[in-house]
Amino acid sequence: MASSYIPRVADGIVSRSLEIAGALLVEGARACGKTETGRHHSASSIRLDIDDDALELALVDPSLILEGATPRLIDEWQLAPRVWNHIRKTVDDRRAPGQFILTGSAVPADDVTRHSGAGRILRVRLRPMTLFESGHSTGEVSLSALLAGERAAGRSELDVRAMADRICVGGWPGFIDRSPEAAQVLLRSYLEDLTRVDIPASGDTARRDPVRVGRLLASYGRHVGTSAALSVIAADTGAQDSQPIKSETAREYVSALQRVMVVEEQPSWAPHLRSRDTVRQAAVRHFVDPSLAIAALNGSPSRLLTDMNTFGLLFESLVVRDLRVYAQLLDGEIRHYRDSAGHEADAVIQLRDGRWALVEVKLGRNKADEAAESLLKLKEKIDTSKVGDPAALVVVTGDGYAHTRPDGVHVVPVGTLAP
Repeated sequence: MASSYIPRVADGIVSRSLEIAGALLVEGARACGKTETGRHHSASSIRLDIDDDALELALVDPSLILEGATPRLIDEWQLAPRVWNHIRKTVDDRRAPGQFILTGSAVPADDVTRHSGAGRILRVRLRPMTLFESGHSTGEVSLSALLAGERAAGRSELDVRAMADRICVGGWPGFIDRSPEAAQVLLRSYLEDLTRVDIPASGDTARRDPVRVGRLLASYGRHVGTSAALSVIAADTGAQDSQPIKSETAREYVSALQRVMVVEEQPSWAPHLRSRDTVRQAAVRHFVDPSLAIAALNGSPSRLLTDMNTFGLLFESLVVRDLRVYAQLLDGEIRHYRDSAGHEADAVIQLRDGRWALVEVKLGRNKADEAAESLLKLKEKIDTSKVGDPAALVVVTGDGYAHTRPDGVHVVPVGTLAP
């Protein structure tokens, strides 16, 4: 166990899962920390991405790499997909929890090999680090506590300029101490590798033109935080006097990016309403970390500070990233709400136990009152006789003090938020 390991919010989920199931699959984008998290929770390990002999052995007879102290980590298992069924069989034979941890940064093309893992292999999604995990949130405001009815109190140590830096650096464990400029150089290289190496290595056999994928990434970056249709994203790839790619091609490219887990869309929430307004079903576009959008657009902190509209959308994406991690620990997910009457919530926290909360995101704390009023109006539209009262109404801001208003709406800087 490495002494330099940075604790992750998902550690608790990993530990609980190993007590329940015979094996655990930790999935996530490359460089988000899967290997280190897997090693932290394992007693032995084998890395198929750097050990050529082990990979060759796994391709010939996967059972030969499964012997070792448990939990045994099989890193980048998707390079030898037959490992999946051998692990399933070994779990059945041993009849004990916590035998294996698999990590992977891509979903194999032939998903059939994974279906037989039901009931034997649990899945955990690891995302880039939140501000709390990277040490940039004070952690004074617990999301769990807010949902339990507690009040908010605390002060963020981040100002708007520091927030621009954090968006550019992102939540990548290896980049925590890098300058925004250095992190962006590395992230542009990350995207270059993604288009030329990672997508083909994921088992996606269709031909992908790296230049056109790069244009799609830039267009996607311009639409982060919006529900832009794929046809709009495709048309926007011709913004620099290039022939735009077709909508169907854009769909294939986005599907490939989802397979390597660098884009993660935010689905809509459809509650029972008291009105006849129509709920907008389109998903909101996000990279798994907003720093990738900056890299795709060749951006920087200084450019963000001169384009507050883009800054606001990418700040919203950062908040969604953090809320996804915190909600996962509470057995929940993050959705969004928009309707035909113009009411919206940037994030809806939906927990499996039925609790829910509405969240508006505002970069500037001077917009908090307006956002709070919007949440209160939206609350009145929802038929609480069917879904219950919201556990919390929250406005997440970029800076300032955390507090609970007299009307019960919590105003919480993201730099104070924790699970």
